[in-house]
Amino acid sequence: MTVSERRRSILKLLKETDAPIAAKDLATRFGVSRQVIVQDLAVIRVAHPNIISTYRGYLLQLETTYSREFKVRHTDETAEEELTLIVDLGGRIQNVSISHKFYGRVTAEMNISSRQDVQEYITALRSGQSRHLSNATGGYHYHLVEAMSEERLDLIEKALEEHGFLAPLSPWERYSLEE
Repeated sequence: MTVSERRRSILKLLKETDAPIAAKDLATRFGVSRQVIVQDLAVIRVAHPNIISTYRGYLLQLETTYSREFKVRHTDETAEEELTLIVDLGGRIQNVSISHKFYGRVTAEMNISSRQDVQEYITALRSGQSRHLSNATGGYHYHLVEAMSEERLDLIEKALEEHGFLAPLSPWERYSLEE
């Protein structure tokens, strides 16, 4: 089986089920390592951004959603408030990214869509085993947020601004949005 055939088969499997499929199960099925499957899914997700990663595996999300990236800034102490604000307004935080001077764009999956998800994330951070990715950039970071409508994303943007979380875009960021 070629790489292209395997990727088409993975996409077909995701389309045929409404339950998450673990990368290790796909790896066993196709006789490759879990890392190969993770790389395959990264490539597949470029063309199919409605494939989401959950703690139980990968899932093809069928409903129409909209997404927008917000540049935000907060302290460690106000991270919970920022995340809760987004999910309370119907957003799902797909990922967090930073734009680092030396390392470039660094992105980590989050998939936070409820207060419970926020609590689990904050509890993990407070355990002391990890720190916010945004600590490397003075608190500045980006969240890719998904919602069921553009209007919902507008509400989230307005609330982030009203609560002082929305960060101003630099001239080069504004320029790249206009292209």
